[in-house]
Amino acid sequence: MRVIFLTHYFPPEVAAPASRTFEHCREWQEHGAEITVVTCAPNHPDGKVQKGYRNHLWQREVYQGIQVIRLWTLLAANRGLVKRSISFLSYLVAAVVAIPFLPRADVVVSTSPQFFCGLAGFFVARAKGARWVLEIRDLWPDSISAVGAVHNPWALRVLQALETWAYRTADLVVPVTASAARHIEARGVPRQRIRVVMNGVDLTRFHTPRPDEALARSLALEDRFVAGYIGTHGMAHPLQTVLDAASRLQDDRRIAFLLVGDGATREGLVRERDQRDLRTVVMLEQQPRDRMATLWSLCDVALVLLRRSPVLETALPSKMLEAMAMGRPLIVAAEGEARALVEAAGAGLAVAPEDPQALAEAVRYLAANPALAHEMGKRGRAWVEANHDRHRLARLLLGAIEGICLPEYAAAVSPRRTRPHQGLRKGPAAWFSRRAGTS
Repeated sequence: MRVIFLTHYFPPEVAAPASRTFEHCREWQEHGAEITVVTCAPNHPDGKVQKGYRNHLWQREVYQGIQVIRLWTLLAANRGLVKRSISFLSYLVAAVVAIPFLPRADVVVSTSPQFFCGLAGFFVARAKGARWVLEIRDLWPDSISAVGAVHNPWALRVLQALETWAYRTADLVVPVTASAARHIEARGVPRQRIRVVMNGVDLTRFHTPRPDEALARSLALEDRFVAGYIGTHGMAHPLQTVLDAASRLQDDRRIAFLLVGDGATREGLVRERDQRDLRTVVMLEQQPRDRMATLWSLCDVALVLLRRSPVLETALPSKMLEAMAMGRPLIVAAEGEARALVEAAGAGLAVAPEDPQALAEAVRYLAANPALAHEMGKRGRAWVEANHDRHRLARLLLGAIEGICLPEYAAAVSPRRTRPHQGLRKGPAAWFSRRAGTS
């Protein structure tokens, strides 16, 4: 089976979607699929191309055995809605322009957000006579509306109409949570065209090593109970709550906070930390992927924070799974899927979102009860082993993708969906593909 995977993020970037895509593609390739990833020059989160790459019209490389094509896009830092939206739109345009030069495919997978990357899958799949799989990691545009990034009701209605059209047009829609699946089904998508494949974690990379004592000393975290947040510093994650909680615990020298990552709110958080002289809060910029396990090893408890919003109740941050795999207990300041998981697993405490007093009390409680924290961490590790093994989930998704290529699948969903796009091979896209030597 030949697969083209469209994604705005891919290693060496360290964002969660980059890791999910890479680990899925690697597993699929090991099981015989031919994978081509179409992405852009690595530039997340600051909009600057990483060393060793250039923002050219077309770059081809083999990344750890996976064929990767990188297209030119307008680069933008992970802040500011207008510039980022133009950047995402430029990826859609680049992917469409590149269609004649892309290899043949049986299936095109596109992942959203970003929304325009998701839509690019429609055009590539139609031109290649392939099935279209639309992966939904976050509900968009509802998620950007929930954090206040878009207020114009007309624009939201247009984007929601496009969202619904994409759900109904894709051959398979792959949300990462059950609540997102219900949202998609409510938009008129048959349940048999929806397959939930949750976020997972590579259990061979994230386990329970001894903390790096030298690193802990260098950060003045030795002999302290460390509450850690490692992930995006964005509008959906109210890290102001962490600073407020740290202020309430300033007099308890046993406790420290570690924030690692980048995003739209980081600069403001650093300024506020310094202005308030919160000396127990250590903040590091985004770190390479291969340091994530080491950083988690410094933490005694992992913090998971989401804003209070019905839309964000469908989210399940992948970072919480990494922490659970590391045997770290959780404090989840969120509602919905994230809270339900920690309660079902018995892997930590759940508190109200955006409540610094509740967060401070939960941190103090686990600091005073290390045996309980250790037991919660063990339960969390057992839970992800049973439910979130990335290799097993990748194989599950591969099976679903292979299934939509079978004639009986198309007939079951709709009598009109039996390879409807093959006629495009006779049109201009096929002619350009032959001239490019790709079909």
